[in-house]
Amino acid sequence: MSYNLLKNLGKHLSPSLLLLALLLGYSAAATADTITEPVRTFTGHSNGVSSVAFSPDGRYALSGSDDKTLKLWNVASGAVIHTLFGHNRVASVAFSPDGRYALSGSSNKLKLLDISGWAEIRTFAGHNPAFSPDGRYVLSGSVDRTMKLWSVDNGAQIRTFYGRSGFSSVGFSPDGRYALSSYGDGILKLWEVASGAEIRTFSGHGRYGVLSAAFSPDGRYALSGSYQEIKLWDVASGA
Repeated sequence: MSYNLLKNLGKHLSPSLLLLALLLGYSAAATADTITEPVRTFTGHSNGVSSVAFSPDGRYALSGSDDKTLKLWNVASGAVIHTLFGHNRVASVAFSPDGRYALSGSSNKLKLLDISGWAEIRTFAGHNPAFSPDGRYVLSGSVDRTMKLWSVDNGAQIRTFYGRSGFSSVGFSPDGRYALSSYGDGILKLWEVASGAEIRTFSGHGRYGVLSAAFSPDGRYALSGSYQEIKLWDVASGA
């Protein structure tokens, strides 16, 4: 990957997304003698771990597993702080921006949890969750081809967005004005949150489904991940 390309990407991507792009470009040229070791290994789940998330301050981590549990970890020590039962397979997890709440997605149902006491505050329909940047709203994507906007405060459903197939991921833009959704048929869509209007469709992954998508920190670009490839998009033009 050229220096000029790296410099250009660095202007628009967060360090984590830039690292992802670097790894993708490097993998083709990497040699077998390059070996990395993890800083820490977290053990405790009895089945596959399907989703992980850092707390906003980086001190804690959430993990959701096929063993039907949600675990909170101390990142510094690797110790399990709490294990939450009562789920089916946990497919997704997320922290609220202030770190006070967690969302867990399981069997097309999202649970909003208070981290301090692990009380279940309310449930939302869907399996792919995303908090708005201010923490006041939740987006949920569902297999029933709908994406819903919810109020965290009272659990009210504010708006429904209708997609073309089951949603594989959803997310807010950094300013909270737009939403990004991805689908199993290789399509990515941009929505206006306030009106529910579909603004733009991104296509280019072919027959492979888009598994995940994310905005850049300035909201100008989007990344989409599919089979063996990641694509970078200009949000304004769709290119």
